[in-house]
Amino acid sequence: MYRIETVVVNGSPMEVFLFDPAGDGPHPGLILAQHIPVGHTGVENDTFTLKTAERFAENGFAVAVPFIFHWWPKEADIQVKRDGFRDDWTVPDLQASFDLLAAQTGVDGDRIGIVGHCWGGRVAWLGAAHNARLRACAIFYGGRVKLAMGPETPPAIDLAGQIKCPVMGFFGNDDQNPPPEDVDAYEKALEGAGVVHTFHRYDDVGHAFQCFTNPDRYKPDASEDAWLKVLDFLNRTLG
Repeated sequence: MYRIETVVVNGSPMEVFLFDPAGDGPHPGLILAQHIPVGHTGVENDTFTLKTAERFAENGFAVAVPFIFHWWPKEADIQVKRDGFRDDWTVPDLQASFDLLAAQTGVDGDRIGIVGHCWGGRVAWLGAAHNARLRACAIFYGGRVKLAMGPETPPAIDLAGQIKCPVMGFFGNDDQNPPPEDVDAYEKALEGAGVVHTFHRYDDVGHAFQCFTNPDRYKPDASEDAWLKVLDFLNRTLG
C-alpha cells in the first residue's frame, strides 16, 4: 500500500505517493517518474506505475511517485499536457520529491536514485542532470531526450555533462520513440561527458515492453530480464 503527501511547488499542490519497504531501515530511496498515457490523469489511475513502485518497495527501496502533471486539471486532455510540458516546472517537482523522500524516517538521503518509463524516462534523465545528490539513474525507453521542452530550455540531451551518477538504459530495437539512432545519440552524449553508463537493447521489442497493462506491447521475457538488471544496478549503486 501507499500513502499520499502533498507538497506545494511554485504555488501548485503536488501529490506524492510514498511506498515503504518492510523494516526500519535506513533504506535506499527511489523517485519513480510516471509514463504519460494513463498517468496524466493521476497516479491513482496508473496501475503500471503503482505496481512498479510496489515491486521496488518489495525489494527494499522506499519509493516516491510525484504527480508531475499537477500543473493541469486531471481531466485535461493528454495532448494539452504533452504540448505544455515544461522542464523548468519539472525540475522543481523532482527536487521537492527528493527532499520529501530524503526526510522520511527510515530513508537514507545519501542513497537515492531516479527511475522512469516512457515519458518518465526523459524525466529521469532531466532529474539526474539537475540533482547531483542522486546516486543512480535508470531510463526505460525514454523518448524526446533530444527535444527542448519549455521556453528557453535546452534539449535534455545537452545536459548530459551535468549528470554525476551512473546511468542504465533499457530500449527496444523496434521502438520509434526513441528509435535506435536516438539511443545511439544518448550513448554518445554520455560517453562525451564521461558519464558511466550501460545500455541494454532488446531485439524484436518495441516501446513500453515492461507495460503489462498493454498486452500489445508487453514483452514478458525482456521485461523480466530488465527487472533483474535494474535491481542489480540499483543494489550496487544504492545498496
